[in-house]
Amino acid sequence: MPPAPPPEPMSNRPGARPTMTDIAKIVGVSQSTVSLVLNHIDGAKLSQATRDRVIEVARDLGYQLTRRASAPVSAPANARNVIVYMTDEISTSPHPAVTIDGAREAAWEHNCLLSVFTTRGDAELEHATLQAAARNPMVLGVVYSTIFTRSVEPPRQLLDRQVLSGVLLNCYDSARRLASVIPGEVGGGFVATEYLLARGHTRIGFINGEPWMDAARDRERGYRQALATADLPFDPKLVRDGDWMSGTGFEHAMSLLALDRPPSAIFCANDLMALGALEAARQRGLAVPGQLSVIGYDDQELARHAHPALSTVLLPNFAMGRWAVERLIEEVTESAAERGHGSQRRQLKMDCPLIERDSVAAPSRPGAIRESPDY
Repeated sequence: MPPAPPPEPMSNRPGARPTMTDIAKIVGVSQSTVSLVLNHIDGAKLSQATRDRVIEVARDLGYQLTRRASAPVSAPANARNVIVYMTDEISTSPHPAVTIDGAREAAWEHNCLLSVFTTRGDAELEHATLQAAARNPMVLGVVYSTIFTRSVEPPRQLLDRQVLSGVLLNCYDSARRLASVIPGEVGGGFVATEYLLARGHTRIGFINGEPWMDAARDRERGYRQALATADLPFDPKLVRDGDWMSGTGFEHAMSLLALDRPPSAIFCANDLMALGALEAARQRGLAVPGQLSVIGYDDQELARHAHPALSTVLLPNFAMGRWAVERLIEEVTESAAERGHGSQRRQLKMDCPLIERDSVAAPSRPGAIRESPDY
């Protein structure tokens, strides 16, 4: 029996609280832009029309626009209102900044401050940071984050809740000793491929990231599951392993388009490689989406400024940051009886919704690919 399609995004389910992700998707801007508008950040070079549209959509969705006028400085001296956000890296990718923004907003809404520490994978620095956090009576707990999704051995300070409470963000503990949130990459790969299939594409190229990474492995799993659901065989000749960079996306797209039977659509495992694929199409004189459809993954800011604007899959960084902080606060406030109930903690795979733009259309010759006998 073919696998069932992934569930609807959390924000589309009845009763779900609207998020900045929902607003960004409707307005057609980034989560960061929505955050700048709703948090009244001075100095952001945004048009008044964009600001007005963000506010209008937020109100229509019922998003809570009110924010406190002052910081939580009136909290009692013994109140724990500092959340330590510890990550191995920030500067090598735009994603951590968005995740931190979501965590910061959730912390602020709960009268807490977010304190960010970057360790660059240095075990001694990580240990020293956690030791200092454990000694600080103002620290509520720790959000432990990684730059790429992977399994981790949680620091021993976080395994003893009498020392520090902790939640894992973009990483997971195989033994489930700590709560964690990661992106639902299999579902993301599925929804991107299914989107192309629904428009009539039956020969879909896939340019993946580095195969040793969880994200690359799971996005390919989603691609293969969507093909299986549509009763289409997996063709390894249509798959390339890349390195997440635009140059590799260009090279691999050129090789796919040089096949005797090239794909009518290319799914790239991130937006940078998709930009390379768009350039490859231009160099071969192929119109996108008229003669070739291209879809990316991540929904980086550059995706909406591509020509044509890139259809993609949202990596829910902002929502994951919010969830991690909210879950940490829940755990800290649990009763002693609740803390002792079960040894395994919740692990959430957050939905990666589709963002439709202008780079996908029906194939120029519907049905021609499926009729070929040598698939």
